[in-house]
Formats: sequence, C-alpha cells, structure tokens
Amino acid sequence: MTEKIQKVMARVGLGSRRGMEKWISDGRVSVNGKISTLGDRLGAEDTLRVDGKVVRFEEESETSRRVILYNKPEGQVCTRTDPEGRPTVFSRLPKLEGERWVAVGRLDINTQGLILFTTDGELANRLMHPSSEIEREYAVRVRGEVSNEALSNLRNGVMLEDGEARFDDIVDSGGEGYNHWYHVLIGEGRKREVRRLWESQDIQVSRLIRVRYGSAVLPRGLQIGRSVELQKDEIDALANLCGAGLKKRTGLYGRAKMRADRATEKATKPRGGYLRRTRS
Repeated sequence: MTEKIQKVMARVGLGSRRGMEKWISDGRVSVNGKISTLGDRLGAEDTLRVDGKVVRFEEESETSRRVILYNKPEGQVCTRTDPEGRPTVFSRLPKLEGERWVAVGRLDINTQGLILFTTDGELANRLMHPSSEIEREYAVRVRGEVSNEALSNLRNGVMLEDGEARFDDIVDSGGEGYNHWYHVLIGEGRKREVRRLWESQDIQVSRLIRVRYGSAVLPRGLQIGRSVELQKDEIDALANLCGAGLKKRTGLYGRAKMRADRATEKATKPRGGYLRRTRS
C-alpha cells in the first residue's frame, strides 16, 4: 500500500493537501534521502523528511481518528506558541503520544466557545474547506438597538474588504437594557467575519460565543477552559458532513475511554435552541 505524499502530510496535520503540494514543489520534502516531486508515493517502510526533519506517520488503515471539543475562554490565542507570551488553547488540551492535535479553524482572542481539535489532519482540512460549507453558529451580544434595515442588510449581504458576506440566518434571542442577544448562522470562516459583519452596520459586538460547528454543539455543562472527547457516532457525523469518509479506529477505547467518560460525564447535554441542524 502506498499513498500520495501530500495526502500523508495532510493527514498528520502539517497542512492542507494544496499547501503540501507547494512544499513538495519547493523542494522541502524528501523520501529516503531523495527530493520528492509531485506524483511520488509513500509506503510504510519509507522515511519521510520535511526540511531535513523526519516526519513520523502510519498507514491510513492504521491511523486512529480522535476529535475533542474545547470550550475556549477569552484571552487565549489559537496558536501553538505565541511570541508575546499569551496563553494558547493548545496548553489546555489532553496530552498525546506520537500524535498531535490539529485545530479545526480558529477563534480570535476576544471570542470564546467551541473549537474542535482532531488527530486527523485530513478531516480538519475538509471541515475547514469552503467547499464543505460547514455551518457555524454564534451567540452574539450587541450594544444598542438594531434596526430592521440593518438586519435585512446582514441577511441579504454586505460588501466587506475581502468580498461579500452575509448571515444565513439571524434569530433574536432577547435581552434587557443596552445589551441584546442574537444567534447567527454563517457557512464560512473568514477572519473576524462575524464581528466585521455587525460592524458594517455600525453595531458593536460586546460578546461573541461560538456554540456550534457543523453537527458538533457546545455542551451546556462544559466549563470554560475544559474539553470533552467526542464519541464515534459524533465523529462519524462530522466526517459525513465534509465527505471525509469513516474509519474503524475512531475515538477512544478501553481504559482510556473510561477515564475520558468519567472526566466529562457532566458535560453531556447540548445547548438547546440552536438555529438549524446541519444536513446529514
């Protein structure tokens, strides 16, 4: 069994297939000491290096797939290391041996809520790819009154600096006084897109929480800064959404699963009232 090199590199979380193809074209990748070219394939007995460093990998049939859901607090950044010394989301994740967590998208430092992490880089890339059109739902608290005209503009589309954008749905979630809550649905993940959409109507966002990503919903009992391991049926649902295919080795097993279940037994109920269930 052999696989295309860029597919293996994407699966271990080095980046998207297209990005890995560029690395190969740039001469950064070698197999068994020979610089690789596009079209080369990789077998289990081969030695893969990127920039001279060995990259460990398993055959696809032997690769496990795990996904965790993390409730990010405000103030954390979504990078592995931060030159400014700010806390990162990766410092709070369960430790892995021989694998690494790959983030499915990002949240800015002032946004809290749901982030998915997986050991399967290919699944992560498919979930993030615009062609998959995975729904993201956010709870948004805004300051001041919002006119019907502004809501209509946000539904119909406004022009941002990187192109037109819109909310697929907006639901008034109530509130008192100067602050008001809405739930919004969007099918892409451009940088700060939710905030920029509201700001286009001169509306200030005072709090932003992601509560759903595709079929994964932020559990009501999951404390901020904690994570929960998804079960096999939940992981399979995400894989089906983006066409990643199913795997036998999905989720935790044995004692590891028992420990994870005990650690998260209070965080099993999803939040109610989200806007729409993603297509199956």
